[in-house]
Formats: sequence, structure tokens, C-alpha cells
Amino acid sequence: MKIYSPSYKRANGVKTHKLIPDIIYCVAEFEADEYKKKGYNIEIMPNPIQGNIARVRNYMLDNYIKDKGLIIDDDIEGLYFWDMEEGTPKAKKIKDIKEFIEHGFNLCEEFGSRLWGINIIGDKGSYREYSPFSLSNPISAAFMGFLNNELRFDERIPLKEDYDYSIQNCNTYRKVLRLNFAFMIKKDHGNLGGCAESRTIKFEMEQLDLLQKKWGRSIVKKDKTQRGKRTKGFDINPIIKIPIKGI
Repeated sequence: MKIYSPSYKRANGVKTHKLIPDIIYCVAEFEADEYKKKGYNIEIMPNPIQGNIARVRNYMLDNYIKDKGLIIDDDIEGLYFWDMEEGTPKAKKIKDIKEFIEHGFNLCEEFGSRLWGINIIGDKGSYREYSPFSLSNPISAAFMGFLNNELRFDERIPLKEDYDYSIQNCNTYRKVLRLNFAFMIKKDHGNLGGCAESRTIKFEMEQLDLLQKKWGRSIVKKDKTQRGKRTKGFDINPIIKIPIKGI
């Protein structure tokens, strides 16, 4: 089982290898030499693949992952889990990350899922200690484990590809395993390169509209709350309500 990370114009900004030294960065031909000079393990993709992260992920699934593998972001700074101490969850760093990943794949197989990931939110207030796992919640493409998964990302929705892929898996395989007790620390803002070059509010809104049109308003809901208060504001991340019973 190998661990891959798509990386674009970040030879000087990648961080995940500090956690996982043998991670393989998947980069375009035109910048492969920059990554090689840094001593990183790399796989080289054709230049035309870049420009659409959903297309990049599909290329990685077809050429690198195949039956089993993990795709994670290139700027992850730490992986943590919630541990109960005196009735209160405390965040602790995952020391043996490879062992944790192997356990994740074992659980994925035992649950009968084809896709697994970790909690999107690392906020203590959002963690429910009586629900360490869930099977009908979306997971982030920043950390996705694939197990004999025949589904592919929708290349029309590159900014919402993980929401769409999670829904696809629930629709086809009836579940997505999310380890709610684990989460990651990463900085989505301020790190140049990657998807940051294509993200604009206008494009985000268009992508959200397309996602909602594909799956319907009862599943993809626009979040009109900010910081828990009703306002006239708008969150570019949708609320996903998958109509499958269970946790």
C-alpha cells in the first residue's frame, strides 16, 4: 500500500513528507526537476493532466492506486485523534501514522466500504465521543483511502470533487467510512500553488450550483449561516444530507 499526494507548483511548500517520509508526490513533467532537486519521491504525470484536480485524482487512481492506496494533500502538518480523559476529549498526536493508516484500511474492509477518511473538522466542540465512526457523512479529498473502488471523480466539479465523490460512494456502495475520532491540521490559505490558483468566489459559487443541480436541494444544501448565527452571509462549503439511515 502506497501513499500519494498531488502537488502543483509547491516544490518549496510541501510539508507532508515530514510526517510520512516515503510519500510519493505526483507532479507534472514541467516541474519534476524542481521536486527532484529537493530529494522528494515523485511520480511524473503528463502536463495536460494538470489544471483540474478532479482529472489529476482520476489519473492517480487509474495509474497508481488501482486496488488499494491513499491520496492525501501535500501540506498536512499533523494528524491527531481525540482521546477521552476524565470525560473530556483531548487531542493527541498520532505517532505511528503508517500503523494508523493500515488500521484505517482494515476497518474500511470490515465495514464493507470502498472509501474511508477522517474528520473534516478538528474542533473539539464538533466531536461526539459516542460516534467515533460514521457511514453517511462526506470526507475531504485531503485524506482519502481507496479500496477496490471503481468510481471516479466528476471532472466538471473540480472545486467540490470530494463532496461529489462522497455522495457517489454512498449512492453506489451505500456507505463511506469516516473516522470521526481522527483529524488533520493543515493550512488551506496562504500556501501558494495547488487549487489556490483557480479558486475564486464566483467559480466556487458556480461549482456549488452545479453540485446542487446534480444531486438535488434535499441532499446538497447551501449554508447560509456564519459562526452559528443567522446572517445574510454565505458559506462556499455546502451542507450534505445523505438520505441513508444509520450513523
